[in-house]
Amino acid sequence: MAHIPLPDGLPGIRGPMAFRPETAKPLNELAEALLRSDNSLSRGDRELIATYVSYLNDCFFCQNAHGGLAQHYMQCDISFIDDVKRDFNSSEIPGKLKALLAIAGSVQRSGKAVTVDQVEKARSLGATDREIHDTVLIAAAFCMFNRYVDGLGTWAPADRDFYVKRAAQRAEEGYANYDPYH
Repeated sequence: MAHIPLPDGLPGIRGPMAFRPETAKPLNELAEALLRSDNSLSRGDRELIATYVSYLNDCFFCQNAHGGLAQHYMQCDISFIDDVKRDFNSSEIPGKLKALLAIAGSVQRSGKAVTVDQVEKARSLGATDREIHDTVLIAAAFCMFNRYVDGLGTWAPADRDFYVKRAAQRAEEGYANYDPYH
């Protein structure tokens, strides 16, 4: 049960966003810029970074909502996303993405945990300064989003197929004009 009265029937971040639409707008604009704008990292890569950080933060709603989007964009199944979350170093993803996920994991622990060696490794594997910047900001933003969702005690559908089935629609809608009631 949520810690404050939230609109009925709105899981995860949707309830708090409906509760405070004036704060939802800038949060959604940030998500749109980070996860959907033109970028050399694919939408799938960026959603995977968000998913991984949400997994590390044990935020069920965010890791599954964004995991569903990552699998949609990457045209894989959710078990592949689960494998990446558990051990990205052993997964079949490019080395650059592994290096960026390592940076994202450090940000999740503490911004100061990101090391020069991690950044140099990412660069050596082809990561640009913008990709490194965006990885850090996605990781930091999702720490905030995860804490927003879980800090208010929101609920989330336990059936992970819910998130997979909604992914195509969510990908089409984006974040900037997000309607929590839709």
